[in-house]
Amino acid sequence: MAFSSRRQRRENFNIWPGFVDALTQLVMIIIFVVLVFTAGQFYLSSALSGRDAELAKLTERINALSDMLAMERKTSADLQLQLGTLSDQLAEEKAALAKSQGALAAANRQKKELTQQEAALQQQLAAETAKRTQAETETAQRQSALDRLTLQLAALQKQLQEIQAALDLSETKNKAANVQIADLGRRLNAALASKVAELASYRSEFFGRLRQLLGDRQDIKVVGDRFVFQSEVLFPKGSADLTLEALDKLTPLANALKEISGKIPSDINWVLQVEGHTDKQPINTPQFHSNWELSTARAVSVVKFLIAQGIPPNRLSAAGFGEFQPVDTSASPDAMAKNRRIELKLTAR
Repeated sequence: MAFSSRRQRRENFNIWPGFVDALTQLVMIIIFVVLVFTAGQFYLSSALSGRDAELAKLTERINALSDMLAMERKTSADLQLQLGTLSDQLAEEKAALAKSQGALAAANRQKKELTQQEAALQQQLAAETAKRTQAETETAQRQSALDRLTLQLAALQKQLQEIQAALDLSETKNKAANVQIADLGRRLNAALASKVAELASYRSEFFGRLRQLLGDRQDIKVVGDRFVFQSEVLFPKGSADLTLEALDKLTPLANALKEISGKIPSDINWVLQVEGHTDKQPINTPQFHSNWELSTARAVSVVKFLIAQGIPPNRLSAAGFGEFQPVDTSASPDAMAKNRRIELKLTAR
């Protein structure tokens, strides 16, 4: 009878290492799930920063489950510590039972107390709050929560795969679009170069025609892509009113421009830019308070004359540069005369 009690007691004590191993495995599983969840959350936040609004609810649920897992991990650590203490107590009881048969009754009572403590510890391990219910029921609840988390993680992984597939498809479409854009850019550059070259040919014809009409004059020059009139040819000193001589000089220009404009294709968006320039001597009259105003007014006078001669207004522009674009920076009278000028430029808009 004593041998049977001793054997039964030994079998009951042998469940503790298994229970500790099971509890350790459970803690490892919880840690692994938390690590998987953390890695999934980091990957999700990196790859789907633009989808935060769409996944906000799912993130809140995962965060709540993460908090639950953290609480369970802390509770499991506390229980592990308590189980270690109980294991030490059981070892002492075994030593006491080996030394004295008389301590068997006390050991049985201690065993009963330890059994009650084990039941209490199991209840604490399974429950979410300080007061735990029965251990087996709460363990099932915790397992159900883990199963739900596993399902949610699987659903999240599926969503990540779908989103990655969509991103791959979008990247493929973007690459194709970039190829088309590059091809269109090359074609557009070629078309623009062709139009610029075509406009340059009409510009050359326009300036050549003006040379023929105006003859070889010192006060009217072609400089690069510009036709330059000295201001004295067109305006009195300090005035923006065209002289009668200016009308004779500008009329051939208007005729040549009308002749050439009829040849320029409609798809070339050209404009004749009229620029007014003065010397650096300041001006302050009731009509013009600065060289800016004088240069601009002279350019506008030329534009108005050309419009009156039948040039479309949308093909003309007027600009005043005052004294700030000199062709000669010296202070000699010849330099001053060179800087007082009207420049005409046939260009693309």
